[in-house]
Amino acid sequence: MFRKLFDIESKFEQIEQCFSMPEITADTERFREMMQEHSRLLPIVTKYREYRAALTRIEEAEMLLESDDKELEALAAEELADAKKIAESATKELRILLLPRDPNDEKNVIVEIRGGAGGEESALFAYDVYRMYSMYAASAGWRTELLSANETELGGFKEVSFSVEGAGAYSRLKFESGVHRVQRVPQTESQGRIHTSTITVAVLPEVEDVEVSINPADLIVETCKSSGAGGQHINKTESAIRIIHKPSGIIVECQEERSQFKNRDKAMKLLRAKLYDIEKTKRDTEIADERRRQVGTGDRSERIRTYNFPQGRVTDHRLGMTLYTLDAFLNGHIETIVDALIAADTAEKLASTGDDA
Repeated sequence: MFRKLFDIESKFEQIEQCFSMPEITADTERFREMMQEHSRLLPIVTKYREYRAALTRIEEAEMLLESDDKELEALAAEELADAKKIAESATKELRILLLPRDPNDEKNVIVEIRGGAGGEESALFAYDVYRMYSMYAASAGWRTELLSANETELGGFKEVSFSVEGAGAYSRLKFESGVHRVQRVPQTESQGRIHTSTITVAVLPEVEDVEVSINPADLIVETCKSSGAGGQHINKTESAIRIIHKPSGIIVECQEERSQFKNRDKAMKLLRAKLYDIEKTKRDTEIADERRRQVGTGDRSERIRTYNFPQGRVTDHRLGMTLYTLDAFLNGHIETIVDALIAADTAEKLASTGDDA
């Protein structure tokens, strides 16, 4: 590990030297790539230098322990204990920093929420979860944009798709994929009985054009008049877009914008994400045997979480964690479980490399 860290620091220093070279700063693309690599290496190098500084303190303290001055010896013992703690902590953090990174972690995401078992109650819960993620995104300083929605008469969503743009969005939301279960008394229940309903959540990394090749000849693009609430332009202009990808059979629609061009752009963004997800699912299947717990693989058939309204609790079944803060959770305060899922995933990766977290 430390030989690798030495090489990383050398590369980091070389990049910093390049920043003063006119031929590098004049090449915008190359300079941008170097800045990105510098940002990626900075936390590793900073922690490595902290570790080395702690080793120096340990050596100096051990030398002072040999002093005949009892007071100085006591101070050295205290310094030694403190430096060893820092070195041990830095070593653990460096192991985590050196873990292979998910190349999608810094990407924006597209979140799809669909009603499952439970009819209208499922659709209402889909709206609640959409609101929950929107509020969490806002608290993180991310930008959300509605891509498509199929609303019900009571204000729920049969399905809804929206984008989340912001640094690290995928790294924080990727473990939300799966089946979410709700237990509560529906608005339509006159007898006060508790019903169980489900929704599915899919979190897809937003991909660039170059990552998914789409042949225009494989597309059927249809325009139609928008439907539903939205103003005077509804049903008057053919601004809604429906795209059919013939090889895969995927159909995407968008009618949120007044402009046909904007709707087409959003629909293509959604199509690219869906096609990318197909390929990612194939890769996930190939490595499924290597990851037993399947934390965050996006398995849609897995019940990952239960929201129990009568008891005011939310339970994440992958973690075995229960919080009795359901109201706050649905208001976007989901970071406790998000952090725990990331920590569990990191611990699993460390275990697979033979290191302890």
